[in-house]
Amino acid sequence: MTPRTPDVRLGPLPALIFSSRWLQLPLYLGLIVAQGVYVVLFLKELWHLITGAISLGEQEMMLIVLGLIDVVMISNLLMMVIVGGYETFVSRLKLENHPDQPEWLSHVNASVLKVKLAMAIIGISSIHLLKTFIAAGNIGGMPMCTPEQINAMAEVAHKGAATCATLTSTGVMWQTIIHTIFILSALGIAWTDRVMNPPNGHKPKAKWREEMDPASAAAVEHDAHH
Repeated sequence: MTPRTPDVRLGPLPALIFSSRWLQLPLYLGLIVAQGVYVVLFLKELWHLITGAISLGEQEMMLIVLGLIDVVMISNLLMMVIVGGYETFVSRLKLENHPDQPEWLSHVNASVLKVKLAMAIIGISSIHLLKTFIAAGNIGGMPMCTPEQINAMAEVAHKGAATCATLTSTGVMWQTIIHTIFILSALGIAWTDRVMNPPNGHKPKAKWREEMDPASAAAVEHDAHH
């Protein structure tokens, strides 16, 4: 039986500093509210898809479906921030041995969370870029939308084909560049995490020496010199 670790009593200032992590609780509760708003948005877009199943063209239906996927991926991003962020920075959720515990939560830390968030952002950016490429066929073939038409675009998008273009070649180029920067940033984060936390069996020499007991380390040094 493992002996119980005695409770550590902190001084007033350390206790105040450590307790300040609970200031993040309203932030995570606000993200839960945002999650509910996205559920409403998903149901709204799904209703537009169902009611326009006969009248909408293939491109319009594809854009709506991509919008639904976009909402789901943003919702997944919110869940990773809410659950992973609370577990990492606020308090333990005590989900060990729970049948519904997410697989990634068992080994989550700040580094893993950053990589997963970066990958989620790339996925969301990919959906937006795909929607842009689908709508890019209108570039040059339609006049640019006026501010009044842009304000009414939400209504037009679900009632028929678009009558004006909202994209420019420069805008598409910059969106592609930004998406590429997201990918490079994610690769940089993943590479940095791998350097700081190498996999088992590939630890830096100084690192595994620190983890060995002194007798074993001395034996390894002796063998290395002979």
